[in-house]
Amino acid sequence: MSNVMCRNIRTLFNFDPPATDDEVAAAALQYVRKVSGTNKPSKANQEVFEQAVADVTAITRRLVRDLVTTSPPKDRETEAAKARERSAKRFGRATQA
Repeated sequence: MSNVMCRNIRTLFNFDPPATDDEVAAAALQYVRKVSGTNKPSKANQEVFEQAVADVTAITRRLVRDLVTTSPPKDRETEAAKARERSAKRFGRATQA
């Protein structure tokens, strides 16, 4: 099993402030898109696709809410700066604040 996570799905747990409902829903949508292999389902699959997004959103929200840690919450701005730095190294671009 690969240890690499889809780059479009962000870690949601242990942030201050906590992940928003919109962030949880966006992660769920990305997950369902990845698993289904489609960005926009056909009309025949629209209902099941939307239900899967709703289900994954609810489960993700519960997971993030119920997880526990002794680590201090991560700061969003600090983590975003780290991500920009990793991206600059990976793609050879200058970082912007």
